[in-house]
Amino acid sequence: MTLYRDEGIVLRTQKLGEADRIVTVLTRRTGRIRAAAKGVRRTKSRFGARLEPFTHVDLQLYERRSLDLITQAETLRPYGGPLATDYPRYTAGTAMLETAEKLTEEREPALRQFLLLVGGLRTLVTREHDPRLVLDAFLLRSLSVSGWAPALDACARCGDRRPLRAFALAMGGGVCAACRPAGAATPAQPTFELMVALLRGDWEHADRSELRYRAECSGLVAAYLQWHLEHGVRSLRHVERDPVRAPEADRKVIMNEANQANEERV
Repeated sequence: MTLYRDEGIVLRTQKLGEADRIVTVLTRRTGRIRAAAKGVRRTKSRFGARLEPFTHVDLQLYERRSLDLITQAETLRPYGGPLATDYPRYTAGTAMLETAEKLTEEREPALRQFLLLVGGLRTLVTREHDPRLVLDAFLLRSLSVSGWAPALDACARCGDRRPLRAFALAMGGGVCAACRPAGAATPAQPTFELMVALLRGDWEHADRSELRYRAECSGLVAAYLQWHLEHGVRSLRHVERDPVRAPEADRKVIMNEANQANEERV
């Protein structure tokens, strides 16, 4: 067995046997890994609390044929604590974790995706921007890193820089009036401008945007992401609910659903 060390963000956990867990981690150097953590579900576990989703950890592992084995875990930054008490930020963070897992391959280095995830979680915790804006910015940049950046500056079909009039998933983003296919969404111009701002990190523009354009932007980004993944992102259905209007009891149910989905998704 080869001993190695890496740092990463815990994406999710699964029960294994009576007291163990399988921990999925997006690491800085190795990429996405699945590793066994022995005895972490016992109350006297040495590092069980350090291997919860959202935690930025430094790990020592043994490389094995099937699951690697975690032998040490040190917390670098516990993002989960601050997020757990804030419903909008928690659900946005959960969607980030799921997206990062689905956009990476096991044991394939993904440094840029790792850095995006760390930066996104840090921004959620600092509360500098609206959590849905932070999530949409993360999704757009993650798609860009994966080679699926939507066309926002010129028509995805003809390349003309005339004003974009529609957003066509199958064509790769914004299209002009001449190239618009039947049934394509027709977002407002400020919505296109908001998407550009989020992709480029222009937070001054994004923070000034109106709620109606943010809602339109979120719908387009979610649809575009799931089009390229070819399946849904379960966590997004929780983000899209209105946490302000939901009764407190309903919010607790939704949080429990999100936690269960985090453990069960494959």
